[in-house]
Amino acid sequence: MDVKHGSDEHPPAAARHRYLSNRITKIFAVGGTAMVGTIAAILMAAPSPPVGDDRHFFIAITVDDLTGNAQLPPGMSRLEIADQYIRALRAHRVPDVYGFVNASKLQRDRDGAQVLASWRRASYLLGNHSYTHLNLNKAPSLEVWKADVLKDEQQIAQQMEGADWRYFRFPFLSAGKDKPQHDAAASFLKQQGYKIAEVSVSFNDWAYGNAYARCLAKGDEAAIDAMKRQYFRGVDDGIARMKELSLKTYGRMIPQVLLTHLSAWSAMTLPEVLTRLDTAGAQYVGLPQAQDDPAYVDGPWAGNQQVMERAARQARIDIDAIPRLQPIDNLKMLCR
Repeated sequence: MDVKHGSDEHPPAAARHRYLSNRITKIFAVGGTAMVGTIAAILMAAPSPPVGDDRHFFIAITVDDLTGNAQLPPGMSRLEIADQYIRALRAHRVPDVYGFVNASKLQRDRDGAQVLASWRRASYLLGNHSYTHLNLNKAPSLEVWKADVLKDEQQIAQQMEGADWRYFRFPFLSAGKDKPQHDAAASFLKQQGYKIAEVSVSFNDWAYGNAYARCLAKGDEAAIDAMKRQYFRGVDDGIARMKELSLKTYGRMIPQVLLTHLSAWSAMTLPEVLTRLDTAGAQYVGLPQAQDDPAYVDGPWAGNQQVMERAARQARIDIDAIPRLQPIDNLKMLCR
């Protein structure tokens, strides 16, 4: 089911979303603790687009670290992993998926250019994740970080050929070690025509990639099965937390943005992840459609960590009672 924001299909909801977005922007510009209650009230007032069943929710799937994340398991290629990922997305009819590129990986991966070409042949999209996946908070300077962002553009623009590639996701979801650094980076991105790609939910797939490669190399199927059980429990817990966070913070189910990574582990587990999302009520949309919701209006610390937790902190909403995902430190020494 597609969402048609701004169309004639649901004009009152679309107009209300635009109004609320403008109101929130003005409130953030004013600042001050006196505005916190008003922010919370506005966030909770915006309706979700009609979907016919309260259990359904919109979600955009996004993929970081193209042309490939984590170690490459023996006998696999980056292109095979990408094609496996694409097949899963198509099987579940997921539209307009953005893959965020670190173009420096084209020097590492002999088939990296083929990965990007395959992604585009599938009609999926590319965005900027900085050339070397540079953490803004740890960059030698803001100027070095800016140069890394700009250096990433050539390959992306070449592949996209007129399509909208000016979405930027902060590596590590780190959008500044302090407010001046964040605001300077956000201003630079805006000047370059970028929109910030937010994240509302993640199942920590990135943490499994290297352990999976090691266990495959050792042929340790028991360890891999244990990893799957742990990961899919985390997926179920993450979906439950996502819904609780949204209802607690906004009083409704906002459109979600899922962060995944292009690794062998993520490609292997994606069909089951999407099946569990389907069962939970997912209806897939593109990133621009998800971020058309007023919950994603640019405000203080845009792009920093996950948007629902950030909004709850800003509005002083207590979310401590909502269960968090279980720790995943046990993966570091697995199959060593």
